[in-house]
Amino acid sequence: MKRSNSQCALLCTALFLSLILTGRQAIFAQEVAPSKQNSVKTAAPATLKPLEIDLEGLKKILQRDKSSPHPLLLNFWATWCDPCREEFPDLLKIEADYRKRNLDFVAVSFDFSEDVQTAVPEFFKQVKADVTPYWLNIPDPEPAIKMVDPNWTGGIPTTFLFDASGNLVFKHTGRVHAAELRAAIDKMLNATR
Repeated sequence: MKRSNSQCALLCTALFLSLILTGRQAIFAQEVAPSKQNSVKTAAPATLKPLEIDLEGLKKILQRDKSSPHPLLLNFWATWCDPCREEFPDLLKIEADYRKRNLDFVAVSFDFSEDVQTAVPEFFKQVKADVTPYWLNIPDPEPAIKMVDPNWTGGIPTTFLFDASGNLVFKHTGRVHAAELRAAIDKMLNATR
């Protein structure tokens, strides 16, 4: 069944409410160390098992390394979101094309906890992704949403582009058009030369 962007946003909201109402505790099995942040750019094959992050893990992803700052392309998505699945191959192509220009790419899944270990790896295998998936596991998404962008309502897919200083330079909710995103990346990279 095809889902519209508004349906994906509603499903995302329902997921978060479900987590809150069922009283699930967030499990913070792994923290994202600063070295993990840069590991998504390496040529070595990425793990298909999502790295579980909490609010602090997301904060570390958003922070720029002061000794070697890189711009960040950050995408929030889920396997149950058709527009997310449709745009993902474009994002992977963009990541591969801009990797050599030090663009970090992080894809954060909003999948249900029962699907994280199966649906996410299966999808990454299907699209031949060579980046590490992340899964945001927090009981209340509002602080994470506001940390990323105070104007973001939490709908997915949403793609954010931050410059090397951590300034938000581009945001798109819904399936992003590859040409529009490439233009924003080029403009940002050319402005820093």
